[in-house]
Amino acid sequence: MTDLTATLDAVWRSEGGHVIASLAAMTGDLAAAEDLAQEAFAAAMAQWPDTGVPRNPGAWLTAVAKRRAVDGWRRDQRFEEHRKRLIAEAERAEPSDDPASLVVDREPIDDDLLRLLFTACHPVLSREAQIALTLRTVGGLSSEAIARLFLVPVATMQARITRAKKALTAAKVPFETPPREEWPQRLGGVLRVIYLIFTEGYAPTSGTAVVAPDIAAEALRVGRILAALVPDEPEATALVALMEFQASRFAARVAPDGSAVLLEDQDRRRWDRSQITRGRDRLARADALAHDRGAYALQAAIAQEHALAASVEQTDWSAIVGLYDSLLLLTGSPVVGLNRAVALAMTGDVDAALAAVDAIAHSAGSGASPLVPSVRGELLQRVGRYDEARAALEEAAAAMANERQRAVLLAKAARIPWGHG
Repeated sequence: MTDLTATLDAVWRSEGGHVIASLAAMTGDLAAAEDLAQEAFAAAMAQWPDTGVPRNPGAWLTAVAKRRAVDGWRRDQRFEEHRKRLIAEAERAEPSDDPASLVVDREPIDDDLLRLLFTACHPVLSREAQIALTLRTVGGLSSEAIARLFLVPVATMQARITRAKKALTAAKVPFETPPREEWPQRLGGVLRVIYLIFTEGYAPTSGTAVVAPDIAAEALRVGRILAALVPDEPEATALVALMEFQASRFAARVAPDGSAVLLEDQDRRRWDRSQITRGRDRLARADALAHDRGAYALQAAIAQEHALAASVEQTDWSAIVGLYDSLLLLTGSPVVGLNRAVALAMTGDVDAALAAVDAIAHSAGSGASPLVPSVRGELLQRVGRYDEARAALEEAAAAMANERQRAVLLAKAARIPWGHG
């Protein structure tokens, strides 16, 4: 049963968004779609131990959920109404993965997953609720994983997701393409969710894998479609640039035994140069569209500095600190503050970096995230406070749900000398 649970967790993370999007397109109701998806996963838990995992688990789950929907309509004596909806759905053109094939002045969003993102990012919800709900429904992340991403307690995140579902239901928000004049209200939330889903693929918050390329690739695919739909929006283009730069490192981030390879140890010859070129082109296009860089353009510029450097030592860390300064002013994010501290330490100012991390550690809302103690442990080791460094890394490992990343932290702690600091 443990193996099956792990399999279902993996299927939910990779296929859950597609299953819910397909069901939402069929039912026109996001809340009902998620309920049906959960029922299908419960059916899988009951049947797969005997029948085995199907070759296409996503299609199996979708088919089971759709049958349950039809059964429910029959019971509600509203089958004819929904049958007409199904016929209309079947007559629609098949969604295309090719951004160039999208014709914006017809059906502006012709991809169920992207339509789901716009639906969940309805302005009836707060920005935080939009992001939390779509990470749950589209990204397949658990409440625990989302809480770690946002550095808030799990209970806070669970309550946020519950309120979001109730708000959408109360407002009777339909699963449909919003009018173009409503896109600016929702675009920011959609971009945030796409990137957070990509981040979950880049560094999974739980499990045993160092990376989840399928999840990251899906986020990148949706991001490319969105950028094609809004070609004059610099941040949509900049987000794609950022994801291209980061995805270029995937092959070098995993050792042959499946363990994580840190940035300073990566073989940069294995970085995907074609993706780096695409990232540079996208960032240049975003810069041409905007007077000032937004959050995604700044992050893409940081990633570009890493991509173009021949080694960690030859990286322009001062330029990266400057970019993080701008990003921190723009976002106020504690995660950005932590990354800035790491870059500051790489310039040689470790004491200032440690002071910045300590300030973040003492701020409210840092939750049980492993990020703060892991960065703090690295910096404490650099200034010779070895016992404190070891304790911080062990604290980070205890909070880390991803087994591979936990192993990296414990290995770092084990290498620290005893009896010093």
